[in-house]
Amino acid sequence: MSIDRNLPGGSINEAPDVRDAKDTPLPGTEDAGVGGVGPTGRPMPSFPVPAPLASHGPARVIAMCNQKGGVGKTTTTINLGAALAELGRKVLLVDFDPQGALSVGLGIRPNDLDVTIYNLLTERGHNIREVIQSTRTENLDLIPANIDLSAAEVQLVGEVAREQILARALRPILDDYDVVIIDCQPSLGLLTVNALTAAHGVLIPLECEFFAMRGVALLVETIEKITDRLNPGLQVDGILATMYDGRTLHSREVVRSVVDHFGDRVFHTVISRTVKFPDATLAAEPITSYASAHGAAAAYRQLARELIARGGAA
Repeated sequence: MSIDRNLPGGSINEAPDVRDAKDTPLPGTEDAGVGGVGPTGRPMPSFPVPAPLASHGPARVIAMCNQKGGVGKTTTTINLGAALAELGRKVLLVDFDPQGALSVGLGIRPNDLDVTIYNLLTERGHNIREVIQSTRTENLDLIPANIDLSAAEVQLVGEVAREQILARALRPILDDYDVVIIDCQPSLGLLTVNALTAAHGVLIPLECEFFAMRGVALLVETIEKITDRLNPGLQVDGILATMYDGRTLHSREVVRSVVDHFGDRVFHTVISRTVKFPDATLAAEPITSYASAHGAAAAYRQLARELIARGGAA
């Protein structure tokens, strides 16, 4: 697939955060199932609640990936994971960023832990089930990370099959879960290559901002190289527009431009900018429990249903 590096943008119109009422539908959810045109410029389908699973596993592994920071990877990992767990899926989240934001966002203090994902990657003899932490959300577990993980890139360079170390570490527990989501660090280094090699699919959060959009082309090229050389089964599950503000021309034009270039790879669901996300982070809860009736929770529940409808989750 050829990638046009000269992705068009729009004029930049700044606006404050959207402070929506808890029961106010957000763009990308309000017209679901009634044929209305959503923010992506396409008719908004209805994504039904999936049937309960008869059994669990084997897991589909999803890498939450974008080499640009601050685009909503960790927020999406937490809230998509929680929304899938609400649908009866057993979900494992893997913190694969040395900053440990995913761990902190779920109420875990990673710097107090003796064993994290770093130890699973670099040391022998660890039982992955003893590293997995339960969270306060039913059906949602976590493999934590802390700053130790920053040393892993250097330590893994000399290893045989160094790109496949995470895949080997996760293999024993794949039958225990329905979905595994890896929260990648904002880079395209060896850790991210490990995540892409271990994954079945990639979900790309994209901030509705012109310069963030341009980096997607480079990321897709990297994914194509991983598919060609290391992981032939890897596919892009979708591109998710985040931090959307429908009041600005800039947000609207970025979303339409991404759809023009990537078509159906772009999710119908968009995630709007709202102050509820940092509030939920401070409370160390997913938005689905912190503000269950809020439009932002509805958006992530719809994203979970859309992902399942696309075949990106069980």
